[in-house]
Amino acid sequence: MSKKAELLQEAKKLKLKVSEKNTIAEIEAAIKDVSENVQTKQNDEDTEKQHVAKAGKRSEKGIQEAEAKQAKIDSQKSNNELEDNSEVKPKIAAKPARSRLERRGKKYRKAAEKIKQDKKYTLKEALSLAIETSTTNFDSSVELHVRLGVDPRQADQNIRDVVVLPSGTGKTVRIAVFGDVEDVQKAKKAGADIAGEEELLRLLDKEQIDFDVLISTPTMMAKLGKYAKVLGPKGLMPNPKSGTVTSDVAKAISEAKAGRVEYRVDSTGIIHVGIGKVSFGNDKLLDNANALIKSIKSAKPSSIKGAYVKSAFISSSMGPSIQLEIVELN
Repeated sequence: MSKKAELLQEAKKLKLKVSEKNTIAEIEAAIKDVSENVQTKQNDEDTEKQHVAKAGKRSEKGIQEAEAKQAKIDSQKSNNELEDNSEVKPKIAAKPARSRLERRGKKYRKAAEKIKQDKKYTLKEALSLAIETSTTNFDSSVELHVRLGVDPRQADQNIRDVVVLPSGTGKTVRIAVFGDVEDVQKAKKAGADIAGEEELLRLLDKEQIDFDVLISTPTMMAKLGKYAKVLGPKGLMPNPKSGTVTSDVAKAISEAKAGRVEYRVDSTGIIHVGIGKVSFGNDKLLDNANALIKSIKSAKPSSIKGAYVKSAFISSSMGPSIQLEIVELN
């Protein structure tokens, strides 16, 4: 192929209007002009990319930062792919958590060995075991926990009552009486620790609660209203249902000192009551437990369908619990 034919072919690619009538020199000149224009345009675009202002387009520094950021992302992707393709390391089996019994102290574990977890004991057997498995160095309390099939949100199923334990509670009870002059004299003779109107109000103003039971006469209850926020959370606000609002102050004091306890079902339907001390022995604890169970049975609402007592347990302070046979409780 001649030189002129080659030039014509190249000019055709560039879409130049030339023909065989044009000389070789004219064709070369036309091709050169187009090539120079294309090169100039490319150089202008490159320069614009490198030197444009930040108003709408990125500067050279911004372009470099973007390129560095993209390179970092690509590097991370590459590393992740390598990790995915690598062999999966075997997981080390986690050490199983110790059971609740294993986390207990040595004394507790030794005492718990005497109780068969799958057995339900009679009340007498459970009380004997509670005394035997007491692990404290002090005179432990013995408690009865009864789960009832009631809904405490229903007014008639919110079980609440007062019972006098035949053998007492084993606790020293400090009694305060809020009444007029005549009631105060009766209260002091009956053995009240604090009695009076002004004296008691002065203590309540300072929020000094130096008593375990507060007894009031009905006529004086209006003056205690403003102290409800102090007495209520501690369970000390006098209440007719608990026998602490009464005209017979002497009787209320003697019952409180004899071992009167108030119980109430909690939000989960369980009653928790202390029935004495380990030092009472089996017979006295059994009398107290029977008195409490009798009271719980008598408080059964008529709307209950199905089992009233679902489960019951006996335990000493910080000691293992013993499940009771509930046949004798229903």
